[in-house]
Amino acid sequence: DLAALCQREWPRLVGSLSLYCGDRDLAEELAQEALVRVCERWRTVRTLGSPSAWAHRVAFNLAKSSFRRRRVARRVAARFTDTPFGAAPIADPVDVLAVRQAVSELPEVQRRALVLRYFADLSVDEVAAVMLCPANTVKTHTRRALAALRGAGLIDPEPVDDPDPEETIDAR
Repeated sequence: DLAALCQREWPRLVGSLSLYCGDRDLAEELAQEALVRVCERWRTVRTLGSPSAWAHRVAFNLAKSSFRRRRVARRVAARFTDTPFGAAPIADPVDVLAVRQAVSELPEVQRRALVLRYFADLSVDEVAAVMLCPANTVKTHTRRALAALRGAGLIDPEPVDDPDPEETIDAR
């Protein structure tokens, strides 16, 4: 039901968007708007194969729109002031900062796949539905993102266990 979906997805949306955007307040705002849209369209959304994936797609689309608006605002602000635009980031532990930095440096499509797959804990098929691409494309972007994080020394060089052998792709 709708209430259960909202309760289940709220922390996943906020967490995913926070990692994706690097701003928890913005993440909460975007998650709230995404869930409002789920509520507004519940009659249709509940009939979809994965209402959760739809909510994530809406949330990430909202985030991308927000990035575009912020980019324009920064350009305008830069013309009228020499001060940096936006608030200073909240201090995080060193490891969290290193991971956030590395994730933020990934290409957008890899960052999106990684966050949805491993932080939001969506299945490959759900991520594919959110990103509007084939499941194998999600696997490729995820594999490349993980390789970049491994290369930066931020995650173990080898996966400890692989519960889903279908999701393992040989690096060729």
